[in-house]
Amino acid sequence: MSGSAAQAAGAVGALGLALLIVGTRRELRIAGLAAWAAGCAGLVVYLAPAGHHRMLAAAAVLGAVAATVGGWLVLRVPWLLAVATLACVPARFPVHVGDTQANLLLPLYGVVAVAAVALAWEVFGDAPRSRELGPLSWPLAAFVGWQGISILWTKDVRQGAIELLFFVLPFGLLTVALARLLWSRVWALGLYVQLAVMALVFAVIGIVQYQTRNIFWNPKVRVDNAYAPSGWFYRVNSVFYDPSIYGRFLVVGILASLVVVLRRRIDPLWAIAAALVLGITWVGLLPSFSQSSFVALMVATFVAAIVLWRTRSLLLLAVAGAIVLVGGLASPAIREKASLSKITSGRSTLASNGVKLAVHHPLLGVGVGSFRRAYADLVHLRGKEPKAAASHTTPITVAAETGVPGLLLLLWLVATALFLGFRRLTRDFDGAARLAVGLALVAILVHCVFYNALLEDPTFWGLLALVVVGARVLEEQRA
Repeated sequence: MSGSAAQAAGAVGALGLALLIVGTRRELRIAGLAAWAAGCAGLVVYLAPAGHHRMLAAAAVLGAVAATVGGWLVLRVPWLLAVATLACVPARFPVHVGDTQANLLLPLYGVVAVAAVALAWEVFGDAPRSRELGPLSWPLAAFVGWQGISILWTKDVRQGAIELLFFVLPFGLLTVALARLLWSRVWALGLYVQLAVMALVFAVIGIVQYQTRNIFWNPKVRVDNAYAPSGWFYRVNSVFYDPSIYGRFLVVGILASLVVVLRRRIDPLWAIAAALVLGITWVGLLPSFSQSSFVALMVATFVAAIVLWRTRSLLLLAVAGAIVLVGGLASPAIREKASLSKITSGRSTLASNGVKLAVHHPLLGVGVGSFRRAYADLVHLRGKEPKAAASHTTPITVAAETGVPGLLLLLWLVATALFLGFRRLTRDFDGAARLAVGLALVAILVHCVFYNALLEDPTFWGLLALVVVGARVLEEQRA
C-alpha cells in the first residue's frame, strides 16, 4: 500500500470513530464502526512487513475467533472488559514495525478486538439512544477526528500511521465500549482491589530489583545505571519497559489507596489495608527516580487536600511550597548557577524548540506522528530518526503536530473531563470512587507535561470512560 492510501485510511478510520462517538442513530453508528474497521485494516496492510502476509492472515482468523468468544463473555458480564483492560495496562513490549521500533501494548489489542465485537453486536441491536460519553462526546470526537485528518499533511506517514493504528484508534474505541458500563459498587470496589494488588506486586518487584541491582527489558536503563554518579542511584522499572511508566502506574495506585484511607471510615480494616498498600507502593516508587511521577503525585495530593479540607488545606500547600523552594535552592545545580537546560537534563531545550516548531506551523501543525522528523529538520539534526528530537511534553507535541486547533481541542477535552470528575462529590461510596478517578486523571495529565505519553497511555482513555460512568450515576441520583 502506498503512503497516500495509508493517509486516506488513517483519516477514514479517525472520522469513523468520531462518527461512532457522536452518532445517535443506528445507521450512523454502524457506518462509523465500519469506517473505523476499514481504516484500521488499511493501516495494518501499510505497516505489515513484507513477506508475512500469510502469517498475519492466519493470526487475524485466530484472533477473530478469540475476539468473538471474548465478546460473548463481555456481553454477559460487561465489567470484565474493565478488568481485562486494567490487567493488560502494564504489558508493553518493544516491537519493530518495519524499520521503526515502538513499545506496544500487545495483549491490550486483544481486549480492543473483544470490545469491538461486543460493541458491534450492541450497535446493530441498538435503538436510537443518547451518546455513551455524554458531555465528553463532542470534544473527544473533534480531537480524534482532527488527529486523524492531520495524517493527510504529516511529514512522517509511517510514524503517523503507528500513532493512529496502535494508540488513537484502538484506545478511542475502547473508551466508547467502557463508557457503556452501568455503575456497580461491587465492580468498582473490585477494580480498586485489582489495582491495589497489581501496584503492590509491581512495587515489591521494583524493591527487589533495587536491592539485587537487576532490571528487566530495557537495556538503556542498564547502561544509564552503569554510569550513574552515585552508588545509591539505581533506576528500576519492575515489569514495565520504562521507569517513568512504572512510576505513573504506582502513582495511580497510591492515589486510589489514599482516597480509601481518607474517605472509608465505616470499616477501619479497609483503611488499615489501604494504608499498608499505600506505604509499600510508595517505597516501590522511590527507586523509579521518575521526577514526573513525583510531581504528578504531589499535585494530585494537593488537589485531594483542597477537595477534602477546603480552606484548611492552604496551610499544607504553603508548607509544601516552602519545602519545594528550599529543596530547589539547595540543589547543587541551582547553587552552581547551572543552565536551565542542564538542570532539566536538556528537556528545556527540547521544549523551547518544540514551541518554535508549533509557532512555525500554527494552523495545521506538521501532522500526527511527525514531531521528531520536523524537529530534526528545524534544528538540522542528522540521521533518519535522531533520538535527540524525542518530545517530552504532550501539550507541545500536540500543538506542533496538529496546530492551535489540536491544542484547543485537547484543552476542551481535558477541561470537560475534569469538570465531570470533580462535580458534586458526595461523601458516600460513589463520591469516593469518583474522587479516586478524578485524582488519577489529574496525575496522568500532570505527568504528560513532563513525559510525552498521554495519548499512548490506555489509562488516560479508560479514565475518560470511568469519569462519564461516574457522572451518569450522579445524574441518576439527582433524578
